[in-house]
Amino acid sequence: MDLAASMQRTRTAALAAVVALLLALPLCGGGTLGGSSTTGPQQSYLLRVDDGAMAAVTSRVQSLGGTVQHRLGGLGAAVVRIPASAAHSLRSTAGVLGVTPDSPLQLLGSGYSASADAGSMYNVAQVTGARKAWASGLTGSGVDVALIDSGVTPVAGLDDAGKVVNGPDLSFESQNSGTRYLDTFGHGTFMAGIIAGYDGTLSNGSLSDTYNGVAPNARVISLKVADAHGNTDVSQVIAAIDWVVQHRKDPGMNIRVLNLSFGTPSMQSYLLDPLSYAAEVAWRKGIVVVVSAGNDGTGTGKLLNPAQDPYVLSVGAEDSAGTPSIGDDTIPAFSTRGDGVRNPDVVAPGKSLQGLRVAGSYIDTQYGGTAAFEGRYFRGSGTSQAAAVVSGAAALLLQQRPSLTPDQVKALLTSTATTLPAADEQAQGNGLVNVNMAIWSPTPAAKQLFPVSTGTGSLDGARGTAKLVLGGVTLSGEKDIFGKAYSSTLHATQEATETSWAGGTWNGSSWAGSSWAGSSWATGVWDGSSWAGSSWAGSSWAGSSWAGSSWAGSSWATGTWG
Repeated sequence: MDLAASMQRTRTAALAAVVALLLALPLCGGGTLGGSSTTGPQQSYLLRVDDGAMAAVTSRVQSLGGTVQHRLGGLGAAVVRIPASAAHSLRSTAGVLGVTPDSPLQLLGSGYSASADAGSMYNVAQVTGARKAWASGLTGSGVDVALIDSGVTPVAGLDDAGKVVNGPDLSFESQNSGTRYLDTFGHGTFMAGIIAGYDGTLSNGSLSDTYNGVAPNARVISLKVADAHGNTDVSQVIAAIDWVVQHRKDPGMNIRVLNLSFGTPSMQSYLLDPLSYAAEVAWRKGIVVVVSAGNDGTGTGKLLNPAQDPYVLSVGAEDSAGTPSIGDDTIPAFSTRGDGVRNPDVVAPGKSLQGLRVAGSYIDTQYGGTAAFEGRYFRGSGTSQAAAVVSGAAALLLQQRPSLTPDQVKALLTSTATTLPAADEQAQGNGLVNVNMAIWSPTPAAKQLFPVSTGTGSLDGARGTAKLVLGGVTLSGEKDIFGKAYSSTLHATQEATETSWAGGTWNGSSWAGSSWAGSSWATGVWDGSSWAGSSWAGSSWAGSSWAGSSWAGSSWATGTWG
C-alpha cells in the first residue's frame, strides 16, 4: 500500500476508535448556536469533511438549526446534532464527504453467531467447499485477483499491509485526495471482502465468528471506476480491463483472476461488442474472468454484458432458503436466468450475504438502517456477491495448480458443481460451485471453441441504456468520457497486442501517470494524480463539461451492478 493509503487506514482506525468512545457518551442538549432554518426531531450524525472545510461546514450545521457536539479536527470529522430533515442539505454542502446517522455500536460476540447465519461467510465457505480447501493448505496465497469496481476502503478485514493494492483510479473522484481509491459507493469493498477478506484466523475444526473471504490469503488489485453513486462509463471499464491485461505480470504481480460484478444491457452480440471483446482478450491472456450474470430475473432472460460472452465464467445467485441442506436451495427471483442459449455457467451464494461495511458510503447511508449489523457488516444480495464467491474459488484452484488455463479452471468448476434438485435447471447452469470437489478432480484437457469476438462493434451499443447524463446531455456515440473519438477496430488491434495503454495514456488522453511510483510494486499505487491536466475543466463531450457532482441518470447505479 502507498503512504497515502497507510495514512488513510490510520486515520480511519483512529476515527473509528474516537467515534466509538464519543458515541458512548451522552450528548449535550439540543440548543442551537444559529438561526434555525430547518425544524423537526434532532438526530446525531458523524460528519466527515474535506481538509480545510471544517469551519465552513460547522457554520452550515448551525445555520441548519444544529449543534456541534464534538470536533475531531485532526481526523476531519465531527459529531453533530441536526434535525433529521436537514441531513440531505448537509450532505450536499461543499466540503462534506459523509453524513452518517449515529447508531449504537455492537461488538463481535454480542450475540451474533456466524454458524446460525445462512448468509455468513462462515457458511458460504462451508457450502462451497472452501473451508475444506483451507484445511488442505489452499487459501489463495500468491494469487492476485483484480477487482474493477467502486474502489476499496481499508476497513477491518482488508486493512492488513499488502492485502489490497491500488491500481489507477479511473473514476470521476480521482481528482479529490479525500476520495481517490476509496470506496464511496460501498460496493467494491463488499466484493473485496467476499473474495479475500481476512480476520487473521482460519478455524477449520470449530465454529468461528471471524470474517474470512473465500480466498483469505489472496491479494486484491483494486481498480476504481465508479463514483459514490455507482456512475461510470463503458470506456472507463474497458480502459481498466486493458490495464489489468498489460500489467498482469509486472514485477511482484500475478493477476490470474478478474472480478467484474456488473454489466450493461448491450445492444449487440458478443461477437462485436467492445466490452465483451476486452473481457475475452483478458481470458485469452491467461486471466480467469468471472462476471455476474445480472439481476434482471426473468425479464429479458439475456445475460448482461460481458457475461453474455460464452468464454468467460458467468455466475448466477443461489438462495440457501436459510437451511444447511442444499435440497431446498433455489435460484432467487432477481438472478438472471439466461435465454436457453447463453445461461449462467454456475451459481454461488448470493442471497443476504454478509459483507464488509463502509460507514458513510452511499449504500450505507441509503440502506444501512436495515442492512447494517454488528457495526462492521452489511447484508446484500445479488449476482455481484455470487461472482465474488466464484472469484475466490478460482484463486484457490490457481494456488493449487498455477499452470491451469482459464478454460481448465472453468471446466473444473462447472464439471464439479452440485446440481440443486429444487432449482430451475436453466437458471442454475451446471449447479452450485464446489471448489473442494474441483481441487480433487484431475486436470481436464479443456479448450473452448466458441466463435471469437472481433470487438469491432459500437461502443454506444455496449452501453445499451447504461449511459451517463450531465446537465441534461447524455454521453452517447463513439466517444469516451473525454469526448475523444473511439475506433473499435483500432482499439481491438491495440488490445490484442497489449498496446492500448502507453504509460498513462489511453485512447489519446492522459488517464493516469506515466510510470509506477518507484521501480516496483513496493509503493503499491499507480503514480498518477491528474487526468489531462489538473482537472476535468478542459474536457467536454456533446457540448457539456464535467461539473463534479452533477452526474446523474441511469448509469450503473441500479440493476447493472450485479
